[in-house]
Amino acid sequence: MLGGLRLALSWLTVLPVPHRDDGPAIDRTSGRRAITSTPLVGLLLGAAAAAVLWIALRASLDPALAGLIAVAALALVTRGMHVDGLADTVDGLGCYGAPDRALEVMRSGGVGPFGAAALLICLGGQALSFGALASGGQWAAIVTAVAAGRVAAVLTCRTTLPAAAPTGFGALVAGTQRASVCAAWSTVLVAGAVFAVPDRWWQGPVVAAAALALALGLTRHCARRFGGVTGDVLGAAIEVSVAVTAVGFLVGG
Repeated sequence: MLGGLRLALSWLTVLPVPHRDDGPAIDRTSGRRAITSTPLVGLLLGAAAAAVLWIALRASLDPALAGLIAVAALALVTRGMHVDGLADTVDGLGCYGAPDRALEVMRSGGVGPFGAAALLICLGGQALSFGALASGGQWAAIVTAVAAGRVAAVLTCRTTLPAAAPTGFGALVAGTQRASVCAAWSTVLVAGAVFAVPDRWWQGPVVAAAALALALGLTRHCARRFGGVTGDVLGAAIEVSVAVTAVGFLVGG
């Protein structure tokens, strides 16, 4: 597990964490361990986002601006990979043609109108929600929302979804997560979400479960459209789940 966590940190953050001192090249076994450890990375990133928000509010910044800074910090510390994956995935879903054509669009490197709109809506929702949650002192909700995205990454790599291509990041991690692992992390997230909305203990678990259900549906649709899962789909699942969870925690507040 420690080796998987180190690899997950080196893959998913800018932290200079060596994934191994000596050993074989990265393969699907090490990829499986890294994805299994991804929710732990989510907890660290969530705590970092909460810290950035606390500092920004202490500096008397507007909550919306504080939320934008926190989202920017998360994008920086994750090398923008998930944000890029969201844009590429939505552009791929928005194009016509066979799966190969969609994958070609996703690999093109540019951002089309569909991807740009997705970035605006998703990251804007995250920023405004983070700011509102922080101004209300819902620090556990912020950590939970960021962690929810990483649990969604585990679900994206469930055994029922193959890789869309024989090479690339998706080929290393797609189909590596057993149902028991997906269920375990989902249960931990839903249970932990009890503390997300203090005056309505039930709302956090409901929102977390709904966000994971949406991630399941999104990734299943992507796998049908693209012929499997790619690294971009992983990023899209992460960013959408974070946004949906954070917004959901504010409903009724």
